[in-house]
Amino acid sequence: MLKRQLGPGEWLAWSGTPRRGLLLRPSDALAIPFSLLWGGFVAFWEYSVLKGGAPAFFGLWGIPFILVGLYMIIGRFFADAFVRSRTAYGVTDQRAIIVSGLFTSEVKSLPLASMADITLSERPDRSGSIQFGNDAMPGRSLFVGVPWPGASKQLAPRFDLISDAKKVYDLILQSRASGTGRG
Repeated sequence: MLKRQLGPGEWLAWSGTPRRGLLLRPSDALAIPFSLLWGGFVAFWEYSVLKGGAPAFFGLWGIPFILVGLYMIIGRFFADAFVRSRTAYGVTDQRAIIVSGLFTSEVKSLPLASMADITLSERPDRSGSIQFGNDAMPGRSLFVGVPWPGASKQLAPRFDLISDAKKVYDLILQSRASGTGRG
């Protein structure tokens, strides 16, 4: 997946993938209660409409809200796992590369020479994430891993949930400092 992205004379110094499978993230501490409240309210609404003899329009009106609720309660976990299963990260002598996508493949190329802000978040097991730059909307990073149309455009690119994150971080800094990441 990454080798197709390499330019002439460019070499791959590291490649990896995010952790696979279903998982909980810190953002779920807020997202799970909210999604359950949403789903509960929508279920109550639909039940009341269907049992109360309201016009059919009101029953139909609730269907999109039910679908959104189901996605927020359970579907987002599967969407996140699916996106991560289709994601690959790479560090070359010139840039960081992220290949990912839910329905189509998207390639992000981040020249090492022009990276001003690189942030490492590491867990005790040495896994972690590396963020390149700042999020466009402060506080949005709470929702990393919640696939929603357009949401990724507000987040800074990142190598998410990689093993040996510090090793990769050091490789990026070393390449940038040595001038090999000239873009």
